[in-house]
Amino acid sequence: MCLLPITWAVKRPERALLVGQVSLTIVCALAGALLSRPEHWQPLALFWLLLGLSVMSEMYRLDTKSLHISATFLALVLAMTLLGPTPAAVIGVATHLVNAVHRRAHWRNTVANISTYACFPLVGGLMFKALDGPDVLDDNAAAFVMIVLAVFLVTNVLNFLLIAIDIVVIDKLPIATSFRTIYFPIVPVELAVGLLTAGVAFAYQQQDLYVVGLLVVVALIFQFLLRTALNSQERKEKLEGRTRQLASLQVGLLSTVMQTLSLRDKMTARHSAAVARYSREIAKALGLSENDQDIIHTAALLHDIGKFIFPDSILFADSKLTPEDMEIVRRHPEQGARLVAQIEGYGPVAEIILAHHERIDGNGYPNGLVGTQIPLAARIISVADTYDVMTSRDSYRRPVSSRDAIEELRRVSDAQLDADVVETFIDLIEERSITFRHADDADFERELNLEMRVRDYAEPRLAA
Repeated sequence: MCLLPITWAVKRPERALLVGQVSLTIVCALAGALLSRPEHWQPLALFWLLLGLSVMSEMYRLDTKSLHISATFLALVLAMTLLGPTPAAVIGVATHLVNAVHRRAHWRNTVANISTYACFPLVGGLMFKALDGPDVLDDNAAAFVMIVLAVFLVTNVLNFLLIAIDIVVIDKLPIATSFRTIYFPIVPVELAVGLLTAGVAFAYQQQDLYVVGLLVVVALIFQFLLRTALNSQERKEKLEGRTRQLASLQVGLLSTVMQTLSLRDKMTARHSAAVARYSREIAKALGLSENDQDIIHTAALLHDIGKFIFPDSILFADSKLTPEDMEIVRRHPEQGARLVAQIEGYGPVAEIILAHHERIDGNGYPNGLVGTQIPLAARIISVADTYDVMTSRDSYRRPVSSRDAIEELRRVSDAQLDADVVETFIDLIEERSITFRHADDADFERELNLEMRVRDYAEPRLAA
């Protein structure tokens, strides 16, 4: 198999380039006619076999972003060495004429291809003859293989140079850059294909036409299988793209809600980000797994997302709330959990959000859970939530110092909050001085980290 750069699509081709390509085609046609000998076309079956391999392989080539893969070049080098320059050029031109009709190629692309595939097969055939390729076989089989390999590599480079001229003129890309970015990466593959071609050429001399026929069958089957594999990979990539888009949409909706909440009430959104940071640190200190830490962090970040139901009179209240207002406030865990539960795979996060206002003594809401009935993640968030409400500006409470907040946490331990979680959090504050800067947009964005959430949300679905 060989790799060749994909044809360029011309929008405004240079007139000089087009004239040069037409002229090269005419010169090659005249040279081919002068070089042709009757013995070059024998055996005729070999000519038709190589022509069939070249045409079929090119018609069903494998296209990638910058290359196409086919056995055409292999067939042409075999024609150069086993037949002669003119049959090889005829096979090259015929292949691209058929391909142009099959793919309805632009006529300018067809002119460029015909000039290229009329030229280098002639050069390769003449080079093989100049190196005494036909006569070397009887004396030195290794030398014969090296000559065929040399013809393969030289004509391969010439083929690329002729294409690179188009790239230089049309795309304004220097030849050196083209070699570095397009040709050099496939040199190992070209060497392998060149050795295969040389081996087939040598085997043909020993086993006659059968070895070439076997090559044709193997090459076409291999190309078909490779094409199937690449098509499957493309479908997989498209599916992955759609999955990431869906993940981006679903997780992005939550991000939009958080960002909108931030615009409506910056302190509430910043409070959620602070609770997320504290909660992750507590979970880590308690020895929870990385996955559990991520779930807790996400739940903490979204724990107050249900506050969207709050009217401004509650959200921005500067005094103690009325009993009617408190009834509305008590509904925000259920509203937030219902919203988050709509996203596939976010059920555990929704359960945590639902329970983050439950109390150890059973006097919390909405379900009055007691002690360990409350998920550990919710107990962690409750501690972080209580501390941040006390130490940062809230709608109805003035901030207190960290020391006073710690005293209050201990006072409500085993009643409102989990005592073990409280002590773990206090150790973190006193030993590591973890903080969250509410006024810093960067801290908020770092906790939100939408790009990471989309990736983490998409990957399990891609695996599935």
